Amino acid sequence: DRFFEMYEFLRGANGAKGYWRELAGRLDLDVGRKIAKLSRGNKQKVGVVAAFMNRPDLLILDEPTGGLDPLVQQTVMEMVREVKADGRTVFFSSHILPEVQAVCDRVGIIRQGELIATQGIEELIAARLNRLTMVFDDIPPAATFDLPGVSETARTERSITLEVRENLPQVLAAAARHNVRDIETHNVSLEDIFLDFYGKGDGGNHA
Repeated sequence: DRFFEMYEFLRGANGAKGYWRELAGRLDLDVGRKIAKLSRGNKQKVGVVAAFMNRPDLLILDEPTGGLDPLVQQTVMEMVREVKADGRTVFFSSHILPEVQAVCDRVGIIRQGELIATQGIEELIAARLNRLTMVFDDIPPAATFDLPGVSETARTERSITLEVRENLPQVLAAAARHNVRDIETHNVSLEDIFLDFYGKGDGGNHA
């Protein structure tokens, strides 16, 4: 607890004096032990508490759930959402893309130190990739959807599944010419978009 008391003194409580005690309790962190004797996970908790304890207007987090067990990871994500709901800004860097998608409004994708994309998550998903399964009475020839930016990922006797990055109107027109009976769209995740960047060589190794 001396560490947090000193840290609070140096940084200022910003109207949240002693808030670190509540945070430590939520993360099940024993503040009576020396930091040097803590496990990796508990040291990570110390860093999380230190980041949140004075309720900053701008919170910068780099892999905040690394080394934590799943229940504590959920608690950290709840804390991030609370900061966001409070109207404060969070910069959240992580390789765990479902976490990024769960808490962020906008995302940037970095490859080899270069920011190659930055956009609202919903807009990025809508613009980047469509995944469709189409059902036909008579399955069309494979060449029907041989278009730039279109990949066939599965085929049965009556259905075709495509990943469509461009030329969506042409895909739908071709399907209509072959009397498509049903078109099902599949939810695309941020991870799908990330892998799409990576697979095309546009790349992405951090979000």
